[in-house]
Amino acid sequence: MLEQALKLKSLKLVNQGKVRDIYEFNKDSLLIVASDRLSAFDVILPTSIPDKGVILTEISNFWFKKTSHIIKNHLINQNEIKEKLNKAEFNQVKNRSILVKRLNPLPVESVIRGYIIGSGWRDYLSFGETSGIKLPKNLKLADKLSEPIFTPSTKAKIGKHDENINFKSAENLIGKDSISRIQTVSLSLYKFAYELALKKGIILADTKFEFGTDSKGELYLIDEIFTPDSSRYWPLSLYQPGESPVSMDKQFVRDYLETLDWNKQSPGPELPHEIIKKTQAKYSQLKNLLFS
Repeated sequence: MLEQALKLKSLKLVNQGKVRDIYEFNKDSLLIVASDRLSAFDVILPTSIPDKGVILTEISNFWFKKTSHIIKNHLINQNEIKEKLNKAEFNQVKNRSILVKRLNPLPVESVIRGYIIGSGWRDYLSFGETSGIKLPKNLKLADKLSEPIFTPSTKAKIGKHDENINFKSAENLIGKDSISRIQTVSLSLYKFAYELALKKGIILADTKFEFGTDSKGELYLIDEIFTPDSSRYWPLSLYQPGESPVSMDKQFVRDYLETLDWNKQSPGPELPHEIIKKTQAKYSQLKNLLFS
């Protein structure tokens, strides 16, 4: 059961996702509000992480600004939020909302992997490849790949699991030109952010992007970018190939959940206070390092 959406009487709720609530702002724009909800294994957990939505919004906005020279993103004039909402409504969404251009989301997520971990590691152990890409033999857990790879996935509905797909399957979903453009842009975004994060003592191991198009077919970066919900971040000083890396992202919660007798289906288990506090601390640590 999802937590109740914010009470914004002046706006119509059009969609409630795993983390974000989307409101109709006007005919050309949407208000996206990042909640404190946390999803893992595509299941929304019953326990929220205090201020998580604020941190996600701050990190996304940081990266949207840094990467606007690579591709346009969906952000538009944020001052209109305060102008349209009353004081009580604005206080609910302050620091956790963005006003965005209304676009047509594409049904494919772009995943870039610079290191072999997660579902990519599981695919590698089983098949020696991931998303149809053959990988070198004898890789160790969390090894850095010689070059980042593009591994698209499906965009699943709430309660369903995203699935890794190969390039051809993605091409069949959105067309050759679109998927080729997404691949090029995604790799450019990852390489840019990877170098910036590395200078801060952080490894950006992998990440995922979502894209949308306008009425003219122009491509935009949408949703979130390089957040600890959508990316794996590791402290450079603690990184050791062959070992499960220390994380500064949602993987910390996934690792805890793996110790439970849970079938990864809804409803998800409650998180203990210690896990909540440590997750909040990891998200804050990442933000502080990036902004330093």
